[in-house]
Amino acid sequence: MNLEAQIRQLAHTSKQAARILASARTKQKDMALNTLAGLLRNEQEKILSANAMDLDKARENGLDQARSERLRITPETIEAMAAACEEVAAMADPIGAIEDMRNRPSGIMVGRMRIPLGVVAIIYESRPNVTIDSAILCLKAGNAVILRGGSEAFHSNKILAELISRALEGSGLPRAGVSTLPTVDREAVSLMLKLDEYIDVVIPRGGEGLIRAVVNQASMPVLKHYKGVCHIYVHEDADLDVALEIVHNAKVQRPGVCNALECLLVHQKIADRFLPMLSHRLGQEGVLFKACERSLELLGPDAQPATDDDWGFEFLSLTLAVRVVEGQDKAQDHIARYGSNHSEAILTADYSRAMRFVREVDASAVFVNASTRFNDGGQFGLGAEIGISTSKIHAYGPMGIKELTSAKFVVLGQGQTRS
Repeated sequence: MNLEAQIRQLAHTSKQAARILASARTKQKDMALNTLAGLLRNEQEKILSANAMDLDKARENGLDQARSERLRITPETIEAMAAACEEVAAMADPIGAIEDMRNRPSGIMVGRMRIPLGVVAIIYESRPNVTIDSAILCLKAGNAVILRGGSEAFHSNKILAELISRALEGSGLPRAGVSTLPTVDREAVSLMLKLDEYIDVVIPRGGEGLIRAVVNQASMPVLKHYKGVCHIYVHEDADLDVALEIVHNAKVQRPGVCNALECLLVHQKIADRFLPMLSHRLGQEGVLFKACERSLELLGPDAQPATDDDWGFEFLSLTLAVRVVEGQDKAQDHIARYGSNHSEAILTADYSRAMRFVREVDASAVFVNASTRFNDGGQFGLGAEIGISTSKIHAYGPMGIKELTSAKFVVLGQGQTRS
């Protein structure tokens, strides 16, 4: 069987599995999730061994630090994956719930029922935990899922996919409910993206180049997770000590992730006080500043002049763009021009100013006096996330169980006919 026939058969089998999963009992789905949690804990050594093989290969191939960090699995990562399985299992099952039932003048009752999307294809890079997050959310929402992880995580994804299959089979659900492409050949992805008769939606997670390539090729809808160019604006009335802690967390805790801070905007009235504080605290962590002309003189030896390309750039490293602005209007203008609709924050003591920022700034999550690092499905109470959508159709922000469903109209009558 050639590659095209293989991919078509896999997609066809996934479509059949999706029909079974759509009507699966909640108890059965939850059993699979809890079984998977146990398998993850029991097979920890095998998972770590497989991941070590991927990390060794990554070093040989010169994989950059940010992607290597996302590739790494630790015992803590495994425990977090297992806990996510249990958390999702404990959540309410949205499938079959009827919302907003209304009586119409004709006598019919009209409501909307939550239904699965069908077959979801996930294309992602580096992070093996996406294999688990994607599978458990799709399973709880009654979807079948086709996974295509990056070649750099081949061994990690292979063992995780096998554990998922064992959990499904042990719970009486089809193994094909979660499947992986049989090869890391990019041609397999191109072939899959033309099979809209079987696959209902595709979700790419990774670099901007990957996402644009998927958008250009896909014949089915794409839920985009574009780059995370996240800003924090420090207003003149902000508590500078608190602001420093928030900025430090947003930039330094995990600089290689999409909700990390990439550009700091500082009100001109506090620049003389705040930027030297920032330079001292973040400079100790190895942060390099790409600074505007005004901030350059205040940030010391760890600063370089910013270029036009530094605004709107996702560094994914210990590099931070810094700009001094005249006020909130200029800060919001900058965000509107250079933001990526991911995460934006304001630090201020003024409630009305904060609410204006919340209303006017367009992003999947807007923060007041908090780190952008909180834009995460687990932190938002979704259990896990399948991605952070930066487009508004059909979801905006972290995508949990409900975001992996749609709704169909349900009409109940007693013999009514339309006149």
